[in-house]
Amino acid sequence: MSPQTASGPQRRARTGSRAPVDLVRRVPLSDEPFVLRVEAAVPDLDLVAWLSEHRDAVLADLDRYGAVLLRGFAVDGPAGFGAAARALTPELLDYLERAAPRTEVADKVFTSTEFSADQWIPLHHEMSYAHNWPGRLYFYCDVPAAEGGATPLASERHVYPRIPAEIRERFERHGVCYVRNYGPDLDLPWQEVFQTTDRVEVEAYCRASGMTFEWFPGGALRTRSVRQAVSRHPRTGEVVWFNHAHLFHVSNTPAEVGAALVREFGFEGLPRNAYYGDGEPIPDDVVELVRELYRSSAISFAWRRDDVLVVDNFLATHGRAPFEGDRRVLVAMSDLHTDGGL
Repeated sequence: MSPQTASGPQRRARTGSRAPVDLVRRVPLSDEPFVLRVEAAVPDLDLVAWLSEHRDAVLADLDRYGAVLLRGFAVDGPAGFGAAARALTPELLDYLERAAPRTEVADKVFTSTEFSADQWIPLHHEMSYAHNWPGRLYFYCDVPAAEGGATPLASERHVYPRIPAEIRERFERHGVCYVRNYGPDLDLPWQEVFQTTDRVEVEAYCRASGMTFEWFPGGALRTRSVRQAVSRHPRTGEVVWFNHAHLFHVSNTPAEVGAALVREFGFEGLPRNAYYGDGEPIPDDVVELVRELYRSSAISFAWRRDDVLVVDNFLATHGRAPFEGDRRVLVAMSDLHTDGGL
């Protein structure tokens, strides 16, 4: 798609009697193609107005590249970021069945995962452990880190074909079983995960989403669910690796921490763990292979203030690098997709 075709006839503007001025520059960040940078070429180009005019072209680029980085536009803070996301998809999503702490800072705009700054967050698809998930993600750099803090991205078009066929077949046949234990001494409390203090509401959510649940003395909760290992892109038809097995698996914690948790709580009592869908354990080397494929396939860029990154949650995984200093990257989600199998 050429720049003229992608941005339409309104892509060039006249300033007085001077020659037309290109409003944006388009630069792919890799040869795959994967991740397109669209950079404002004139000062104070309003992102909401530009996206409203070029919505179809941006969404077409998203299907082609998997992610689009919008740089150098005027955004107007968290609320303006929310408006920009709604220019592409009017309905943004709440964040239920949480796997990480977040804070809502504007309507349907949340902080990104609030884990310790010295930790890597492995690349993953947002909410691929759930029965439904966002099809699109939006990230906004409100405050770039003093050092580090990138949001690495990896293309499923690169990763999925490189997963050995025997591993893919085992997962695709049985899916992934996720076991989570919620409590103040384990992981997130269930009140935060499900955004309610009402046990009846939690039980109704679990039944509706195909999760089994078990309550324990002191208010602790355990859930178990079997989900997909792969999914199909709703527009392109591509099959992608789409699960949280490598992230929830006990081997994703440091070895000494995982061993201590197993000694204290047993495998069934771990804050979170992943099994094959038939209940059999997943070998450590299998999920480590997936993690390594994502790491070796990842590309990164340094955040700049007011950057907005739009990510197709099927075609790309995302993570977070450690950082120093203050960092605030916000996130919004849209296009709810419910697992319907292949």
